[in-house]
Amino acid sequence: MGGKNKQRTKGNVRPSSSGRAAELLARERGAVPGFVGFGSSSNDLGYVPAVYGAEEIDNLVDADFRMVLRKLSKRDTITKLKAVQEFGTMCKERESEIVKGVLPYWPRIYCKISMDHDRRVREATEQAFEQLILKVKRNLAPYLKSIMGYWLIAQCDTYSPAASAANVAFQAAFPTSKQPEALAFCKEEILNILQDNLLKETPDTLSDPQSVPEEEREAKYVRVVTCSLLALKKLLTLLPGPEIDTLEENLTQLLSQNKFWKYSKHTTPQIRGALFEAVATFCQHTPELIQTQATRACSAVLLNIDDTDPVVCPALWEAVLYILTNIKDCWQHVNSKKGVMPKLWLLLKEGGRGLATVLHPNLLPFISKLPDEITDPKLEFYNTFFSSVILGLSSERAVSSPSECSAIIFAFMECLRFSLLQNAGAEDEHKKVQQMLISDQLLLLVESALKNPRLQSSPLFYQITDMLVSWEKRVNPSSEGTAEDTFQRLLSDFWDGVTRLCVQQVDRTDAEENALNGVSTLLQVMQSPEGSWKQCKKKAIKIRFAGLEGAEVKDDDDEEDLPTVSKSPSDSTLLVERSDPGSERPHSQNRRLEDLVCELAELNMVYVNEQRSDKHLKFLSVLVSSFPSRRLFQVLLDSDAQNQETGLGETSLQEKTMAANPAVQFLLQKLIIWLKEDQRKDTDFLVNMLYSVLHCCDSNEEKKLILDHISKMDVKWSILLQIIQKACADEAKFEATSDWLKGEVLGEKLVKLAEDLCAIGLNRISTLKSSHSDSWALISLALSQHVQKKTLIGEVYVEKIIEKLHATLLKAKNLSDAGDIEPLVSFICDVASNFFCSVKNCLLLSSAEDLLLTVFQLCAQSQEITHLSDSLLQKLNHACFAGIQSLVGQIGTDFGEGTFLHSSALWVKNQILNSTMGVKSLQVLISSVCSLVENLIKTNPPRSHIMEKFIECLTPNDSEWKMMRQALPPQWLKRPLLNGRLNLNCQYLCMDVWRFRSSVKIPSHLCAAALLGQVILIMLESINEKDKLNLVGAECTVAEVLYSLQWCEEIEILPAVVSEFCGMLQEMNITHERISKESGKLFNVLETLFSRSMQNGSLWTLTLAKYTETKEVSSSDLKKLYETIESFFPLTEQNLCTIQGLSPFLFKEEKELLMNYCTAELLKWEDTDITSIHGGYGYLAVIHCCLKSGATGGQDMLMEVLRTVMEWRNHKEDVFLFNFNLKEVSPSLLVFNVQMIRFICWLIRRSPSFMTDSQWDFILCSMLAWLETVSENTGSYWNPWAQVFACQTCNLVTALSEFFTAPAPDLLEKLPANLMSEWKEFFTEGVHSLLLPLFVKITEQFSETDDPLFPLPVLKAVGDALIYIPVEQLTQNNLQPKFVAGQKTNLPDKLQTLLNTLTPLLLFKARHVQISVYYILHKVMPQLPEFDNENDNTKSDDEEEEEPCLSPPAALMAILGATEELLDDILGSVQVGEFAVVQPLSEEYCCILGYLLTWKLILTFFKASSSHLRVQYSLYLRKTKSLHKLLFHLFRLMPDNPVYPGQTAEPGSKETRTFFTEDLHLSALKTEYLPSEIAHLACSVYYITLKDLPAMVRLWWNGQEKRVFNTVDKFTSKYVSNVLSCQEISSVQTSTQTFENMTVKARSTTREVIATYSVEDIFIELVIQLPQNYPLGSISVESGRRVGVAVQQWRNWMLQLSTYLTHQNGSIMEGLALWKNNVDKRFEGVEDCMICYSVIHGSNYSLPKKACRTCKKKFHSACLYKWFTSSNKSTCPLCRETFF
Repeated sequence: MGGKNKQRTKGNVRPSSSGRAAELLARERGAVPGFVGFGSSSNDLGYVPAVYGAEEIDNLVDADFRMVLRKLSKRDTITKLKAVQEFGTMCKERESEIVKGVLPYWPRIYCKISMDHDRRVREATEQAFEQLILKVKRNLAPYLKSIMGYWLIAQCDTYSPAASAANVAFQAAFPTSKQPEALAFCKEEILNILQDNLLKETPDTLSDPQSVPEEEREAKYVRVVTCSLLALKKLLTLLPGPEIDTLEENLTQLLSQNKFWKYSKHTTPQIRGALFEAVATFCQHTPELIQTQATRACSAVLLNIDDTDPVVCPALWEAVLYILTNIKDCWQHVNSKKGVMPKLWLLLKEGGRGLATVLHPNLLPFISKLPDEITDPKLEFYNTFFSSVILGLSSERAVSSPSECSAIIFAFMECLRFSLLQNAGAEDEHKKVQQMLISDQLLLLVESALKNPRLQSSPLFYQITDMLVSWEKRVNPSSEGTAEDTFQRLLSDFWDGVTRLCVQQVDRTDAEENALNGVSTLLQVMQSPEGSWKQCKKKAIKIRFAGLEGAEVKDDDDEEDLPTVSKSPSDSTLLVERSDPGSERPHSQNRRLEDLVCELAELNMVYVNEQRSDKHLKFLSVLVSSFPSRRLFQVLLDSDAQNQETGLGETSLQEKTMAANPAVQFLLQKLIIWLKEDQRKDTDFLVNMLYSVLHCCDSNEEKKLILDHISKMDVKWSILLQIIQKACADEAKFEATSDWLKGEVLGEKLVKLAEDLCAIGLNRISTLKSSHSDSWALISLALSQHVQKKTLIGEVYVEKIIEKLHATLLKAKNLSDAGDIEPLVSFICDVASNFFCSVKNCLLLSSAEDLLLTVFQLCAQSQEITHLSDSLLQKLNHACFAGIQSLVGQIGTDFGEGTFLHSSALWVKNQILNSTMGVKSLQVLISSVCSLVENLIKTNPPRSHIMEKFIECLTPNDSEWKMMRQALPPQWLKRPLLNGRLNLNCQYLCMDVWRFRSSVKIPSHLCAAALLGQVILIMLESINEKDKLNLVGAECTVAEVLYSLQWCEEIEILPAVVSEFCGMLQEMNITHERISKESGKLFNVLETLFSRSMQNGSLWTLTLAKYTETKEVSSSDLKKLYETIESFFPLTEQNLCTIQGLSPFLFKEEKELLMNYCTAELLKWEDTDITSIHGGYGYLAVIHCCLKSGATGGQDMLMEVLRTVMEWRNHKEDVFLFNFNLKEVSPSLLVFNVQMIRFICWLIRRSPSFMTDSQWDFILCSMLAWLETVSENTGSYWNPWAQVFACQTCNLVTALSEFFTAPAPDLLEKLPANLMSEWKEFFTEGVHSLLLPLFVKITEQFSETDDPLFPLPVLKAVGDALIYIPVEQLTQNNLQPKFVAGQKTNLPDKLQTLLNTLTPLLLFKARHVQISVYYILHKVMPQLPEFDNENDNTKSDDEEEEEPCLSPPAALMAILGATEELLDDILGSVQVGEFAVVQPLSEEYCCILGYLLTWKLILTFFKASSSHLRVQYSLYLRKTKSLHKLLFHLFRLMPDNPVYPGQTAEPGSKETRTFFTEDLHLSALKTEYLPSEIAHLACSVYYITLKDLPAMVRLWWNGQEKRVFNTVDKFTSKYVSNVLSCQEISSVQTSTQTFENMTVKARSTTREVIATYSVEDIFIELVIQLPQNYPLGSISVESGRRVGVAVQQWRNWMLQLSTYLTHQNGSIMEGLALWKNNVDKRFEGVEDCMICYSVIHGSNYSLPKKACRTCKKKFHSACLYKWFTSSNKSTCPLCRETFF
């Protein structure tokens, strides 16, 4: 709005802000009003007024506080919340004096925001209030009365965190002892606020109806009423009694209001619950006052007794109990028969409607307070009450919730016991009640429970048993009381009823299993209720209410007090008493229970004997197991009339004694017969009966005799297993069977069992019976189970069983078709695993160690050998791991001969030395050994000496290492030979040696290196105290590992198995870097490698060099190894290799010394064999490697060496390979020539200016002679030494070509006078006339690039040299003529031969060949269109076709045709816009590379052609759809985000470099960007296509479906358009092309080109606007200024320019040139074509030539063709005459 000191309108004196309004009021009235608050009294301000003059009121308020208090009055919730939090922080941080200034304004604000609708604001308010209290402390006292009411309400907030914060603040202000006093001080103010909230306030008065939604108003009202009721309860609870009396008048007024009691019917449960809590508190603290309102109170509480809302129910029943207690005549105010009891009965029948846990505990105190007038007639009342409770058990909630069911049962039993006590008299009425309660209620419930598993698992049976114990005590003669007869009758009735029920359930043929289980559960609970007493101790509670005088009914000491109600049941002190479960049960109950059991057992036996009922037999088992006694067994024997006495087969006194035992007789006559039944599957209950029999035996000898007798019988193994399992699970049963378990009978039986099982498994009986699994489980249990730290069976039998298992596993391991014996191995695994895990020090047994070794061997071999399944292998690994863990934890583990560790190490070593392993087998072996090593390391304390011995035994000795090194294939030699890192002149190996034989086995040296490398790495990285580690020969082992890694690195073409092995090393992270880093800390590997290099050279030298580079070994450390350079002399092949390997790391001075020494020796060449190591060759090699590694060497010295080489040429010409057959040349002669060539190459590149004319002649002539030798010996290129010679010769050619192509100007002056001309006129032609045929010859002779003999390095070198071939030599080449039948061409024969010869090589399966061919052909592409142009000019007008088209070079189109189908197969499954990843150097890669390179050549050819030829070429591409296919393929090969690799700028930024902003430099040598080469090449082709063929791309794009259309548009706009537009604009700005009568300018910022055409009095200006998606979108041509041009003509010209720019495949400048030419022709008088109204055709740029013979008008040929085809007529468009 307006400013502070401005008026809105003239004469309007009303201020524009509240601040100015306050200022105006202050001036007019002379006082500052009080603003926010509930009133406007000037002495109680709501906040600090933010007006001028406010300081006069109170200058103690800080400015920051004033701002915060102002924010607190805002309506916005977030503003208030932040303001409150800020207020609390300021109170905490500011000084107390500043905070005190806020106190006068705080009460009003607090009273408002503590009632805020947002709970976060309320919580933050209380937290801020706490900080204020802590700061001001006692100074809050004057403001308490205005705060306390809302403070108390806040403490009862329905949002718990807010209420908790308010209570914390209250506690901070007042200690607990002072809180009643503080409330008493403010009691009247509190009560007034509460009364207002409860009686006066409405939703509309608490909140502004105009600004607060109705829902929010209602919610606040409900919360305020609820909190006020709870605050009233809290006030009455905390206030002292005398203080409450002073409020009697106010409280009476409150209770007399109907609105207060109407809250009992409120729709919101929170309000109803709070009201009932308040009523209960009134009853507790002001009973007299509630008595005066008895009618209202009783109606409000008792008539709502069926309210089952979870919020209301607890408070309601608390209020009900208090009403019954405190209002004596409460039932006179309500109609119990109609208004209360029916609601209660319905509630109980429905199970409390899901609130049984809350409601039912209150039933006992409720019925205890019911007067006689309510309960009369008692029989009917109790019947209705208990029937309703029982029906509640069937409610849905009670059925689904065990806690609900338990609560109902507790209430039922408590109320039943109370009712029986209340009616324990001998009167008829009491007897009827007793009879009804026992027969119609309790027994009915028991009958239901016997059939219902849910009730069986409830506490019902425990409650009944507890009740019976209580009744038994009451009939005990020692008990006091007069009700003995009553309880005796109750017991008799109950037992008679229970017996009848049990017999009824058992004495049935179709007895239900649930019923039998119920009977057994009832009997077991009655037998030992204390068994689950702890689980049910919540259930076994009795309740009484203490403190009510005159209402206690005393019973004997052992019974609980009768439930009575005190004055305070709400807070209720519930006194919990428990019957002592451990007290001795009365004899009479035991007798009754035993009689019942015997009766049921006798009845049950009839069904077992006569009907073979399994259900009855299981029930009998439960009876016998729960009540094992001789009387019971005698009853069972007596019930069988056919029984005969039998014995155990011996006649000793002990046997006779046992024969008299009815339990033993029952065992022999019945139980054993049942145990021997084959068809019986479930025997667990029979074993329980067996233990009951043993229980009735007197001594362990008798028990052992019985069990031995059973063991000798033909019983199932599962029975013995169950006997032992139960013995292990129970200490008493173990004591009973311990002698038998250790005995000979069981031990020998188990040994025989193990032998039989192994024999069955080895005989391949794969269909194992179920008993076999039990048998194996029995063996496992006997071996692994330990009780009291002793074996379960005798140790001698344990060892025998282990020996059997080991022998069997050995036999199984040696069987080839192990799949059949898999079950056997599986069982043995399980047994071994359990044995190793369970038995401590088990591996002290030698048989156990042998078993573990066999398991380890099976785990360490691949599944291809063992034929084991995955699941079985997992079991084996688990067993092995368990055994190793046991071994590691075993005390006294040693590494003696024959122990597991020693034997396993020897076995692993033997596996490696006789390696027949593939990668998978090696991985399994390494994994097993590493797991073993890791477990050895984890021992505490670590046993390093054992580990050291283990690894020492595992490591091969020197002779074994040497044997494995010699077995490594020698193909590694090729790579270091070719790149000059090694100079070896050993004898040739035959051709077959250089071919890899396909093998699936890994060389043993690689296996050993991988295994030991991983083991040593694990040790070095796991052991902290490495200084204590003493591994003998570890340096040699590490050196061998590095040797293997170097061998893998040097192999150029890896066999499949070696490639897979290298991948495994990468996965395991076994690398040079890691091994060098870890081993270098402890072992002196460098010295070992140096000595090996000096002794053996070759690969050891490369290993030394790699280690030196990786470890960054300093030159000074190296010098310590060789001390002086003299130690390298006399030169040997090994010393020479070492010098070559270490030369990059030597001091520069050392290198200079080496060069000086070798130069001096070189000058003495007459006395030595110059081709030998210790002659010229060796010294020249040392000089070259020093120069290559950075040594400078004086010019004099270098020239001296060159002169020496020239002397060799003069005196020993036979050592120079000029016109030699390389098959007959020795390696020493080859490497000697190679070394000379390398030295000469270095001189050309580094010191060409110092060479004389004769030296140049020597170099050039020698180069040509060597090259002739190379070109004549292609058949020797399988030989690596011949390849080295050819490569170095070509490198010399490349060096010379580079030098002579672009020599430095200052260098030209120093060269001999005729050198450049000689090179260009003679040597260039001679060189390339040899190289080009050589290149073709090699590709023809070696066509298989996968062949290890393929001379790829030679092709690379020849290709690099051919890059410098002049175009003239390409057009006049000396290749063998090559033509294709039917091929249309306008090219000369030599050019056509060149194309036909080289274009197929674009698809050669070698990237370097493809790139070299591309660069060669790229040179001639611009020369080719002129031949088509010449042919086109020779055509007559009559010969011109309707739509003339020309094919680009047929050889290139043939390549496209061959590759398009292949690319369709490769990329066909990839959608346009998705990125297809191509594996570098794969066959697909070479195919795609050749395809894209071919297109680059075609586009180069297209760009070099004239505009009218472009039309014909583009028409051909359109007809063949080649360009369409290209674009589809490009959008599968270009990445979604073509960011250039290796940049640090974030994607999307202006600095981001993409494949479109960076030029593509294809190089045969550089491969660092190989993974992104295809993507970059595809982007390059797309960019050139858009640049040179925009019209064709635009045409293709417009014809695509929507998805492809959008994908291409989005990609091009984002990555290409901007780059292409900038280049187009830049080319216009920098163009040197000039037009007569036309000027062209460009604006880069707006992407516009302005063309101004003026001739005579005509002036035309055209504005060309490039679109955002240029060149896909149409280029718009807009009108600028025009003078002297008719409107129609002007429009025609604009349309023509637009047509040219849209349909011509070229740049904007070319389009403008065409348009200008068209306008010029128009001014020259050439008539327009009357079809297109243009002089120059928009597509083929031809003039109108076809004239009508009638009207003489001329037309474009293409226009006429289109006219005829579209109109289906051959008439003239103008005169309509037939066109001839």
